[in-house]
Amino acid sequence: MLSLPMSLLLSLTMILVGAKGFANGVEWLGRKLNLRQGAVGSILAAVGTALPETLVPLVAILTRANSSQGSDIGIGAILGAPFMLSTLGFLVTGLAVWMHRGRRSDFPQLRVETQVIARDLGFFLVCYSLALAASFSPGSLAKKGAALILVVIYFVYTYLCLTRGQTLGEAGICPPCLYFNPERAEPRTSLIIFQVLFFLGLILVGARLFVLGLSRLAEMLGVPPSILALIIAPIATELPEKCSSVIWVYQRKDTLALGNMTGAMVFQGSLIPALGMALTDWRLSPAGLFSALLALLMASLVLGQIRKKGYLTVYPLLAGGIFYLLFILTTLRAI
Repeated sequence: MLSLPMSLLLSLTMILVGAKGFANGVEWLGRKLNLRQGAVGSILAAVGTALPETLVPLVAILTRANSSQGSDIGIGAILGAPFMLSTLGFLVTGLAVWMHRGRRSDFPQLRVETQVIARDLGFFLVCYSLALAASFSPGSLAKKGAALILVVIYFVYTYLCLTRGQTLGEAGICPPCLYFNPERAEPRTSLIIFQVLFFLGLILVGARLFVLGLSRLAEMLGVPPSILALIIAPIATELPEKCSSVIWVYQRKDTLALGNMTGAMVFQGSLIPALGMALTDWRLSPAGLFSALLALLMASLVLGQIRKKGYLTVYPLLAGGIFYLLFILTTLRAI
């Protein structure tokens, strides 16, 4: 059996390698299907890399159906994902842009389709606000109604992603050679799909091992399960989005990089809370509610600059570090 440090290192390596191969495959799949940039970043990449953090609450709730601890972990993981994406995820993306500022003539601006990012954040704010409001409802019927509305909203969002914005070809984005078929300029679609599924599987296995390793570490440190779900588990399961976004920032594909984050936020702020409402009593702890409010504030900050300026700079993204640190300090003081 591997030691805890070696297990964490191995799982992290699997996630990093998986994210790089998955990003490459998703770009080629989007090019083959002639999809819009927003659909590739906000739907294909976002939902694919969001699978690890989606499985954590689902497994916690279903495997401990009669346990309040399972419900607490599940709800905490559901709330932790949007919080991590909007704070730590934005921070990592912003830092990646900052580190490559010497290669960017328009720094500190990001080269994003602002309408894509604004659309994502607008949908997230509406969906997540509704999910939070539903937690204060005393009856289950109102919560199930809110869950149904969230599902409908997400399908409307998906339709807009597929029909609005530039395609990869129109944006002049040409992916590097497919890793599983580097000798061909135009690889076969079947091989592209195989690469996407292979590296997605690697991400899922790596994320699962990383969560198990962090769980062992949390037990050694005596961290409560709710804090584990809100802080530790999402750090691991959000790694695929962060890694994919850093790769795309390096390749100057900012719409894909940030859309990967904001698209995952819409997914994690609509369909996954709807799942939580259907399977739990959907009562939020003070720490969970605080994290959700910070996620809404962070999304509003980024959207506010886009609406006011018409462009996005790196500075609102870097502010995610402040929000994240504020939550950590507040939560640790409450333990």
